[in-house]
Amino acid sequence: MKNTLLSVSLWLALSSVAGHAWAEKADRNKPMNVEADALRYDDVKQVSVFSGHVVLTKGSILIRGAQIEVRQDPDGYQYGLVTGSTATPAFFRQKREGLDEFIEGDGDTIEYDGKADTVRFVKKAQLRRLRGATLADEVTGAVILYENLTDKFTVDGAPKTAAAPAGRVRAMLTPKPKPEGEAATAPQPGVTLRATPQLEKAAQ
Repeated sequence: MKNTLLSVSLWLALSSVAGHAWAEKADRNKPMNVEADALRYDDVKQVSVFSGHVVLTKGSILIRGAQIEVRQDPDGYQYGLVTGSTATPAFFRQKREGLDEFIEGDGDTIEYDGKADTVRFVKKAQLRRLRGATLADEVTGAVILYENLTDKFTVDGAPKTAAAPAGRVRAMLTPKPKPEGEAATAPQPGVTLRATPQLEKAAQ
């Protein structure tokens, strides 16, 4: 049987969880600003490597890491590979469109794709949604892929090996608070995490 990752897809835009709001759309067209201790730039390959306490901002996007490699393709799209240190993981944060809410997360490495507008957190990955400064939702896994344009994220657990058991995906999701003055309604069923077809096939 082919050894595959455990995968669970969650929709952050579920009306019972987060409402219909996407990541800050204007961020795609904002300039990228970076601060670091050192920079190596290759004009031919259009690659910049920043190292040492790197801080990158792009509109409401904030990225921190020990090293960030930034590449730009011929169409002007930017791509980033963020590496954390042994003491501090790589970090990403972005505001949600029209709300006082933020998506943030960390991992050993973070991959930013400006063309697809996705962020991928790799190894010891965590993703959180905050309402103001209050933690609302949190997921953890081996790999998390966050799609900025749709607020869809996919969480993969680590596969079982001879040296370690399978890593589990964990999620804490809270319902969207009701507006002040809205009448209380009957409780709704909780959000159910459904296995992808890969998991169902693996179980057979």
